[in-house]
Amino acid sequence: MNTNCVVLTHPDCLEHNTGAGHPENPSRLKTVLDALQSASISGIEISEAPMASEADILQCHDVAYLEFVKNTLPDDNQTTANLDEDTKVSKNSMNAALRGAGAALKAVDLVVSGKTKHVFCATRPPGHHALYDGSCGFCIFGNVAIAAKHAIKKHGLSRVAIIDFDVH
Repeated sequence: MNTNCVVLTHPDCLEHNTGAGHPENPSRLKTVLDALQSASISGIEISEAPMASEADILQCHDVAYLEFVKNTLPDDNQTTANLDEDTKVSKNSMNAALRGAGAALKAVDLVVSGKTKHVFCATRPPGHHALYDGSCGFCIFGNVAIAAKHAIKKHGLSRVAIIDFDVH
């Protein structure tokens, strides 16, 4: 792989419906993906974000929380339900969230293996605010924590730095 940046994404991430007027909505990701496809930038490879497994999620989340998420999902993708005051889910939110966590895991694998130096996870819902036993700040799972745990356990890293520049 001779790319400057791998972009990990999946159409499932556009199927996470948060309802009309919610600030974390599919148009945010669609805008990014449209810009990447219309730009003539060399060295970018767009690749499929895999799904994380439930075992991957349970490295950083309580089993009762995972079951709560699964049991809260509505039966159709036009209806939303609340995991917390800010975090909404729809029928397809679990697949989107698993793609986001899977992208984070694949990003670690690609960088640690030396296949690329830069990875951009173009996924949603976001994954940096979730708690061990709950959602938070639009995030269902803690993709960043899951990726850090993966880097330590799978690749033997002794330290991982997380720099979160969430600009509001």
